[in-house]
Amino acid sequence: MSCVHYKFSSKLNYDTVTFDGLHISLCDLKRQIMGREKLKAADCDLQITNAQTKEEYTDDNALIPKNSSVIVRRIPIGGVKATSKTYVMTPKSHKTLETAFRSRTEPVSGTSKAVCKNPISHFFLHTALNFKRCSLLLIFQTLT
Repeated sequence: MSCVHYKFSSKLNYDTVTFDGLHISLCDLKRQIMGREKLKAADCDLQITNAQTKEEYTDDNALIPKNSSVIVRRIPIGGVKATSKTYVMTPKSHKTLETAFRSRTEPVSGTSKAVCKNPISHFFLHTALNFKRCSLLLIFQTLT
């Protein structure tokens, strides 16, 4: 009997899947892991990565050699979409945020104090502005 050792990325210990032969296909390995862990194929898919080489197995026909160790991650059925969006806060966009913030407030009658029309938007906008001010200050300090 041959085996492949697997563990979920969030666990500490390895479990073992046994099979006959020198290799097991990725599809068969996933099926056995899902059966042992009582996972349903309709709920999620498994991402299998070699624990030593960090190579991700993507082809269901890929052969995984016996005595290998793999890391397993549960992923949504459609897979994980990589995002490479980077948001850069410039002084101009900072002014735009402040202008948007001011347009969502109005003075209370009889006072000069502004009250936000949408408190949730106010909270997130205020948090974003404070974070960006601190970030810009830290960047400026490291550059000087």
